[in-house]
Amino acid sequence: MGLLDILLGRTKPVAPDLDQLFALPSAAVTLEAAAGFTPTGGGAVCFASVEGAAFEQTQREVRALLDADAERRHAGSREPGAESVGAPPVELRQDDYGYSWLVSQRPPDQLPDLVNDLHAVNSSMEVNGFGPQLLCSLVGFENTEAATTAGTAENTAAAGRGRRLALVYLYKRGTFYPFAPLPGTAQRRDNALELQVKAALGNDLRIEQDLSRWFPVWGAPGL
Repeated sequence: MGLLDILLGRTKPVAPDLDQLFALPSAAVTLEAAAGFTPTGGGAVCFASVEGAAFEQTQREVRALLDADAERRHAGSREPGAESVGAPPVELRQDDYGYSWLVSQRPPDQLPDLVNDLHAVNSSMEVNGFGPQLLCSLVGFENTEAATTAGTAENTAAAGRGRRLALVYLYKRGTFYPFAPLPGTAQRRDNALELQVKAALGNDLRIEQDLSRWFPVWGAPGL
């Protein structure tokens, strides 16, 4: 940062720190102990799409890399004579707001592998010059025993399928925040749960302190 920046009160943007993602497995242990949430095995990276052959090629390479890793993992664990079972392919989806999500699904007990997937996607796009398009990454959690707090019949039925929670990593901030949608079709958040998770994970993750940046990710794949 130069002297002129200091005099004008400009702040230097926080440099992305993708290694922060590797803190998620230990944070998951704390989260389960504090709130009863466990990994779903789902995660995703969100980015703004751009037109062009280079961007499309980077997406194909990332998907091929992750799919090949999943195939090796399943091939190594397959018993002789057993029916071939392919790993869930890495999926590219688009949400209602026009953003793209690269979605990876792993067994719930393989959170470190899922984190490696998310790190690989972010790193590949970054080194290919598409870092500005990266928005966030998330890992999904659920608590099948959590009861709803809303009290409606619709939400009570939805609670039986388990409460969902995402830990969202903001690429351009290098920070995390919790997103906890309430069960049901209405777009409402469980703010009390989000603040509880913020307090619980303060020593595990670099939590985003500016609550206005806790953007809702309604309908996000992987959640």
